[in-house]
Amino acid sequence: MIPVDAFDLKLLAALQNDGRLTNQQLADVAGLSASQCSRRRMRLEQEKVITGYHADLSAEALGFGVIAFIQVTLATHSPDNAKKFRALVARVDEIQEAYSLTGDADYVLKAVLRDLKGLSSLVNDVLMPHQSVAHVRSSIVLDRLKETSRLPLKAVG
Repeated sequence: MIPVDAFDLKLLAALQNDGRLTNQQLADVAGLSASQCSRRRMRLEQEKVITGYHADLSAEALGFGVIAFIQVTLATHSPDNAKKFRALVARVDEIQEAYSLTGDADYVLKAVLRDLKGLSSLVNDVLMPHQSVAHVRSSIVLDRLKETSRLPLKAVG
């Protein structure tokens, strides 16, 4: 963890809301000069606090109507088997997020798909036949209550 002060937190919070803000716009938010904001932004980028900038796309507008969470249990718990599964996950574009877990399942995957046929194909043609996988259980999202990638930035102290 790197040290961040109240000004850094203001900059980060503003950039979370709009990554296209200019240094002058950040200066107006943070109460600093544009050059100070530029230096702080560069430091936060260099220290990998800011890891990138991107456009948020609407899955629905682009025809991705199904979100599913898929629990996967591996066939064996060897390092080689886990490596093969991780390689599979990395290759599949429909899998947006993947987490290793404690508990009954070894992994949970978040997948975005155009339709239920796409989910069926992912489960039956990609995951289940893979040599590293023993069991797959999927849940389809009925309604999204909240979605954010924003961190809860608050000044400490």
